[in-house]
Amino acid sequence: MFDYKSVGLEKEDLQAMYKWMDLGRKIDERMWLLNRAGKIPFVISCQGQEATQIGMAYAMQKGDISSPYYRDLALVTYLGMTPLNSMLAAFGKRDDINSGGKQMPSHFGQSDIGMLSQGSPVGTQILHAVGAALSLKMDEKPNIAMTTVGEGSSNQGDFHEGLNFAGVHKLPFICVIENNKYAISVPDSLQYGAEKLSDRAIGYGIHGEHVDGNDPIAMYKVMKEARERALNGGGSTLIEAMCTRMTAHSSDDDDKYRPKEERDELKSLDCNLKFKAFLLEEGFIDEDWLDDLEKEHKEIVNQATKEAEQAPYPSAEETYTHVYEEGGSNNG
Repeated sequence: MFDYKSVGLEKEDLQAMYKWMDLGRKIDERMWLLNRAGKIPFVISCQGQEATQIGMAYAMQKGDISSPYYRDLALVTYLGMTPLNSMLAAFGKRDDINSGGKQMPSHFGQSDIGMLSQGSPVGTQILHAVGAALSLKMDEKPNIAMTTVGEGSSNQGDFHEGLNFAGVHKLPFICVIENNKYAISVPDSLQYGAEKLSDRAIGYGIHGEHVDGNDPIAMYKVMKEARERALNGGGSTLIEAMCTRMTAHSSDDDDKYRPKEERDELKSLDCNLKFKAFLLEEGFIDEDWLDDLEKEHKEIVNQATKEAEQAPYPSAEETYTHVYEEGGSNNG
């Protein structure tokens, strides 16, 4: 675990990875507090999946296309969606770049950083990313398109159709299953019969990887290799990252369906705490470094919260903007 030397990562890389993992956690925790205070309507958490998200993001390059799913707050933050933009979406404010306050929170999309707009139907982002990968191949661009899904989404028809198409056409496409073992309240034992979801790659004629998603370095390694494989003509990759959902499915959920002993064990599985302990043990960080980081991230989150809370809501006149075609057609 945490074998950084074999993948060429340096001390500064490991510090940066932890910083992004921590910032994602801090934004997420603040959103939960705001929800419980009645200030924002809904939160769907990335807590426990930051190592998977930052590990894969750290292997991506400028020009790559992303099509994330709703639990990817740490990922989209690393890719360039600012804490303020995330807060504006959470508050449903006018300047929310995702939808102008029309869509639920965690429906990410930001064109200037190559992030495709996300729809609410589960799994549709797979098809969007596959289409982007086809475009990249046709244009002979040195980039990949990637998407993320929960293991529940891997049972949707869109998953099969998208990966089958990617396999047939050897697209520069990477699909990451963030397997936290629960599709809302349904455990993995009632979702699929396969031992490993990564084994499904065989049926699509693509490469499959099963990885410890609580290890950001292991995640970085398989994502980097998948990217290189795609750009060298080796086709697509399906990565199954085993991770831990620290919270309930969402702020509207009571996760008493999880056995008590499992819920009691969650803190010991926290990827952020594990990676921090490793960095301290190796001497890559110390308590002073962590104190400075805590102050920095607290200031970032406080400022984003304050600005978003004070920002204007969209006017009633904006209800139908970008919903219906303006002007209509003159062709009967």
